[in-house]
Amino acid sequence: MTPEKTYIQVRDLPEIPIPAKAIRAAAGLVLSPVYWLLARRYHTPGLSFHARCVRLGARLLLRGRGNVSWNITYMLLSSPMDSTRYFEFDFLWNTLAGVPISRYLDVSSPRLFPLMLALHRPGINVDLLNPDIKDLTFTADLVNACSIGERCRLHGHLVTEAPFSPGTFDVITSISVIEHIPEDTDALQTMWRMVKPGGRLLLTAPCAAEASEQYVDRSEYGILEPDGDGYTFWQRFYDEEMLRNRVFSVTGPPSRKAIYGEKAAGTFQRNAARKRSDPYYPYWREAYMMGREYRYFESIGELPGEGAIAMEFEKH
Repeated sequence: MTPEKTYIQVRDLPEIPIPAKAIRAAAGLVLSPVYWLLARRYHTPGLSFHARCVRLGARLLLRGRGNVSWNITYMLLSSPMDSTRYFEFDFLWNTLAGVPISRYLDVSSPRLFPLMLALHRPGINVDLLNPDIKDLTFTADLVNACSIGERCRLHGHLVTEAPFSPGTFDVITSISVIEHIPEDTDALQTMWRMVKPGGRLLLTAPCAAEASEQYVDRSEYGILEPDGDGYTFWQRFYDEEMLRNRVFSVTGPPSRKAIYGEKAAGTFQRNAARKRSDPYYPYWREAYMMGREYRYFESIGELPGEGAIAMEFEKH
C-alpha cells in the first residue's frame, strides 16, 4: 500500500528585535523550571534527563563556554528537548543503564543524548556520525567545552559510508533519523552489520496507525535533491506493516519497545506548524505539553494520531 503523501511549505521565521529577544530569554529561564515542576504532575518521561542538561548548561555558563554559542547554552538551561525527545531520550537512557559499553556509535541523533551518555559514562569511547557538517561543527564545540574530546570522534559521513568494520560497536543509537533516509533499509543494514554479536541497536522513529510521508519545499540538510516540483523528501511515519517490511526484515523483532503518542489526533501537526510560523514559540513549555497531551500506548494500531516508537534490538 502506498503511503499517503503530504507537502509542507516552510518559511523563514522573522527576526525577533533584540529587546524582545532579551525579554523572551529571561522569561524562558524563569518559566522553564515552573513548567518542569508542572510536568512532574503528568509523569512526563525524560524529566531527569532534562535536569542533567540544565546542570550541564549551568556548568558551561559558570566555568566558561569555550566556543559554545549562547544559543546552545540557553537551550540547555531552558529547553533542552523538543516534543517526543522527552520520551525517546528517556527510553534509551534507561535501556542503557547498567549495560557494559566500550565502543559506542551514534548515528546522526540530536547531539545531546550521545554527549550526555559520554559525560555520564567516562569509560565509553564514542563515535558520532553526521553528514551535516554545519551541525557537526556545533557538536565539536560542545565536545571540547565538556572536555571529552579524547573519547569522542566526529565523522562527517552518511551512515552507508561509515568507515567502520563489521562488529565494531557494543551499542549503536539512532534517534529519529531513519525516517529521514529514503533508503532506510540500506542504512539499517549498515548499522546492524556494525553491531557486535551480543550488542544492541537502539532506534526511535515517528509512527502512526497508517503510514504516511512528508515532503518540504527545501532541502533541510543539503543532502537530498528536490523533485521536479521543488519538494524534498522529509520523513515517514511508520505503521506496523512498514516496520515489519523495512526494519524488522533486517533486525528481527525488537526485544523491547515503547510507544508514546498524542491523545488527540492533530496535536503533533498543530504544534509543528506553530513552531514553523511563530518566532515567539515558548519552547520551555515542552515538558509540560508532552505530559498533558501525550501518553503511552500498547501498540501502534491504538494511536489516534501520530506518535513515536522506541525499540531495542539485541544481536545474537
